[in-house]
Amino acid sequence: MNEPRWLTLSRELQALSQTGLAFSRDPYDRERYETLRDLASRFMAEHSAADAQVIADLFRHEKGYATPKIDVRAAVFNSSSRILMVREAMDHGRWTMPGGWADVNITAAECAVKEAREESGYEVRVRKLAAAWDHQRQGHPPTLSSCLKIYFLCELTGGEARTSMETTEVRWFGKDEIPQDLSLGRVLPKQIARMFEHAANPRLPTDFD
Repeated sequence: MNEPRWLTLSRELQALSQTGLAFSRDPYDRERYETLRDLASRFMAEHSAADAQVIADLFRHEKGYATPKIDVRAAVFNSSSRILMVREAMDHGRWTMPGGWADVNITAAECAVKEAREESGYEVRVRKLAAAWDHQRQGHPPTLSSCLKIYFLCELTGGEARTSMETTEVRWFGKDEIPQDLSLGRVLPKQIARMFEHAANPRLPTDFD
């Protein structure tokens, strides 16, 4: 894990306070959980460059039982065993595999298909769940929220390259051609390399941590 200890602790304190507020009806307990939430936001603000009020507002807007956010990525390969990547309009135009936050009312696999279509213009079919990895344990840059990253191995079925509001370029890359300027919050070099292994051997078991 490459994130600082204070971030891990702040996130855990926030999750405890959020879950407590979701289930507690006792006014005194609720007051204690609200105090715990405020302490978590102050602790995070003191150790980062973020504005304390912004963090406090973000924490207050999180409701219900605290669970990780889910990020879905589509590892799409064509008949030449090249992987599909898109250049993000945000994050300084860095490269990643198509994907994004999981959507309500559709499955994670359906989300991978949708994200590939919207971000690249291509139609794909999911072949297997390749990996379910924890964001912080994989070595991504630290984030405010806990996140589960799901990678689906996909095959190309149609469509054509087309950018979107979220992407500025669409390209296919061979195993030794992966660009250096990756959006590391979204995908890591080792994860792309592992997707090539899954594409070469679809019978590999799903990776997890």
